[in-house]
Amino acid sequence: MHLFKVQRQRDARKIAAGSAPDRFPTLENASSPTEINNTLLQHFFPPRPSPPPPLILPAFKDVPPVLPAEVSSALRKSSNMSAPGPSGIPYSVWKQVHKANERLLPSLFTPLLTHGYHPLAMKKANGIVLDKPGKPDYRTPSSFCIIVLLETVSKILERRSALRLASTARSLGLLHPNQCGSPAGLGCFDAVATLTDEVHLLHAASFKVSTLFLDVKGGFDNVCANKLATILTREGVSVYLVACIKSFLSKRQCRLIFQGAPKVFCPVAVGTPQGSPISPLLFVLYIASLHPTLPQGLAISDVDDLTITVGSDSVRSNIRALQ
Repeated sequence: MHLFKVQRQRDARKIAAGSAPDRFPTLENASSPTEINNTLLQHFFPPRPSPPPPLILPAFKDVPPVLPAEVSSALRKSSNMSAPGPSGIPYSVWKQVHKANERLLPSLFTPLLTHGYHPLAMKKANGIVLDKPGKPDYRTPSSFCIIVLLETVSKILERRSALRLASTARSLGLLHPNQCGSPAGLGCFDAVATLTDEVHLLHAASFKVSTLFLDVKGGFDNVCANKLATILTREGVSVYLVACIKSFLSKRQCRLIFQGAPKVFCPVAVGTPQGSPISPLLFVLYIASLHPTLPQGLAISDVDDLTITVGSDSVRSNIRALQ
């Protein structure tokens, strides 16, 4: 699966650079490029309620300014090979800008955090439409996938916001200790090692062990911005960060790229945007309460993949517990 995702990213970079896509979508009940464009948008980005933007943008108090060193750190983690968004500006340009004037990007980002606002220009994206290999036909939207390319300058700010939010989440205890894949230092290997260790411990206690593997289908796409903001506010996250996140998730736009596409920006509801540095963290915070407390067993997650392991004297008891 990882190799498939890597190949999809490579294909998206080639198309973003000007190569022609392999296939022109020929969808049922969609005869023109505009109709195909709208059908794909409806399939991948179905309309959802979006929080209304505030009429007045107040300046929040005690907002830490973005420092040049923070921008430098974010840029070091940003690959020059990443395909840029609609503006076409790659990370290499921002690295040169920051090298020439290290105060420029911080002076842009700090007011945005202070007012809890994510500009519309930074919420536009290109959606590269790719066909899924091995499909019997390509007449339905489900035969395709979309690789979303976000604006690089926005992703620099998102990376800094993610670090601030992660620090706050740890201090407030918002992340379940068995959530992996998004918090720094905990990855898939940690999840596998923890699961293996728990199974060995339960076996050592002469228990029968059963594990249920779950995948949250369309997890990122179905994050509700209002509910997420309510969770973060209730748990004590800084009001400016909550405002930034609500603004970041609302009123986003996407332009689909395929053969003959009209290439117009259309409003989309995306939950948490694919490819954003902050999206995995927002998702794990959103589902943290799904982790159950088990007397003999353990629940572990790696972003949107979850396992629930239970142990008892019989497999039948395990099945009842998992149900």
